[in-house]
Order: sequence, then structure tokens, then C-alpha cells
Amino acid sequence: MWNHLLNLFFPRTCAGCQSILLSQEIVICTHCRHNIPLTHHHQNPDNELFQRFYGRIPLEFGAALFYFHKKGIVQEMMHQLKYKGHQEIGTVVGEWYASELQHSEPIRKTNCIVPVPLHPKRMRERGYNQVATFGKALSIKLNLPYDDTVLHRKVYTKTQTKKTLLGRSDLDTNLFDSSFSELHHGQHFLLIDDVMTTGATLEACSRALLKIPDAKVSILCMAMAHN
Repeated sequence: MWNHLLNLFFPRTCAGCQSILLSQEIVICTHCRHNIPLTHHHQNPDNELFQRFYGRIPLEFGAALFYFHKKGIVQEMMHQLKYKGHQEIGTVVGEWYASELQHSEPIRKTNCIVPVPLHPKRMRERGYNQVATFGKALSIKLNLPYDDTVLHRKVYTKTQTKKTLLGRSDLDTNLFDSSFSELHHGQHFLLIDDVMTTGATLEACSRALLKIPDAKVSILCMAMAHN
């Protein structure tokens, strides 16, 4: 009864198009689910995201679930997740992607999930890391530990949202560092983020993780910018 009253006065809306959700729909309406541009990266280990890192870092595997287009469904979803506090979007996307990745051999070879970290000041401002619910949903569904302590951001920087792609590609590779013990030696880390644009942030994070003896890195994103 209370849920019906809440939905009457505060109707649940789709994270992609803001239309009112039907009773059986969760976070994303059926229309948006059918129209979200999927990459199918997990079906091709030599996909375009993986290729972006050729000659930059020794990446084991890389993939994104969605393509990110300006003014598209995915952009609206990521905006709602990152700036409007709708962390349930990360959970839904994580569960969605985990169902696609359950039989992925490259993912089976990873040991733990590591999110791209926020600087403590940014965390206080926003109140949460927008990739945390995504990572925790993956952790549960794929039976992989979630570790948000091994990687940290050393320098507070302005948001990347309004920077050009060129500006983002100039990101300082020393912004991140890793904190590790012998338990982390030889681990294969699954580094996760929300949207990959140039890959500069993910490259910097990977380099920090690769300081760990015998470490390996794979990358998984919710979305990838696409022309």
C-alpha cells in the first residue's frame, strides 16, 4: 500500500529518458533497455577499448558494456548516477554486465575488483564514488572480492566533465598510487570506471597498480565514448 502511495506522489522515472516506469520495470524502462547501444566487447577480446591501450600499458583484457553518445540514453544515465545520487543505476548496470560476463574466460582469470578512486576531498563533496555500486554488484554476481583500498588518488583535480578530449589526455600519470602488501603480489586486478573517454585516467591507475610486483591489470567500464 505504502509503495503504491509513494509511486502516486513520487513516481519512479527511467534513468535514461525520465518517463514513468511501469510496475515491473526497474531503474531503466523497457524502451531504453532495447535502445541502449551495446558494444559486445566481451565477445571479442581484441575489441576497440582494448586496442586503445596498445603501446601504453600491458593490458590483459578490456571492455565496456555501453557506447556513450552525447545527449544519448547512456549520457543521461551516467549523469543521474554521478551527479544526482542515483547509485541504484550502478547496481543495475553491474548486474546486467555480470550476467554477460559470467562465462568470460578473461574475467575468470582476475582476482579482485578495484574502482578508480576519488580524492578524499571529492568524496566528501559528492558523498560517494559513482562506480562503487557497479563494482559491488559485479563482486557479488561474479564472486570476486571488491577492494577500494589498494588504489588512491594523490592529487585533487577539477572535474573532467567540461574538459576537452585533448585536455583529458594530458592527465598527470602521477595522480594515483597504490598501497599494497605481499598479499597483493601477483594479483590480477580488474580495474573499473564509469565512462572511458581517452583512457588517460585508466592508464594512470593501471600504472599505479602495475607497481605491485608481478601484478596484471584488466579494465571494465560501464560505457565508452563513441563518435
